[in-house]
Amino acid sequence: MREIVLDTETTGLDPLSGDRVVEIGCVELVNHIATGETFHVYVNPERDMPAEAEAVHGLSEEFLSDKPVFADIAERFLEFVGTSPVIAHNARFDMGFLNAELERAGYPVIEPERAIDTVPLARRKFPGAQVNLDALCRRFNIDLSARVQHGALLDSELLAEVYLELVGGREPGLGLAAANRKTVVQDAIKTTRQSRPPRPHEVSKDEATAHAAFLEKIKDPLWLERDAT
Repeated sequence: MREIVLDTETTGLDPLSGDRVVEIGCVELVNHIATGETFHVYVNPERDMPAEAEAVHGLSEEFLSDKPVFADIAERFLEFVGTSPVIAHNARFDMGFLNAELERAGYPVIEPERAIDTVPLARRKFPGAQVNLDALCRRFNIDLSARVQHGALLDSELLAEVYLELVGGREPGLGLAAANRKTVVQDAIKTTRQSRPPRPHEVSKDEATAHAAFLEKIKDPLWLERDAT
């Protein structure tokens, strides 16, 4: 099962009012294990950068001025995502921006039903608690020391850890560790086990004589009645 955890940074909050995507980060999961495959790109929004947005992610208009426009990276992005489910925190926001960019560039949009939103997952698991990414990372003891500002790739990596905790908290290494322990035990048994000669099971002459004498002492044995019938 392949899934893509993604995050975006933007110039604002509303793609319909002219706000644009400026950064995309994606992390690949296969069977709920991070494969190490990622997609990360900065995007020239072809517009100015509002101070409020820059304060969130630290991406300036000058920094983004020489980066590719979305149309130039759209095909690579779609190839990486493929047909896999997409996991995002507040998926409506990220999907809204990405699909607006895809439509603008003349590419097919990502179907909304492919999105898995971790916000309702967290609300169901922790009713009444804060469910922003920072709060969930603290709840699950996920290291936040590198998150000085928002960043699409870092946030998608953090979200991947949060998502795995929300869907069960499975530690991918445990299965391998258990298998390794089993191998070690089996190897230890092989090295410490000593071979022994087979025990003889034939009845000795003395044992046969003693058994016959014992049977003669039994009055009216049942097996004789069965033989008679």
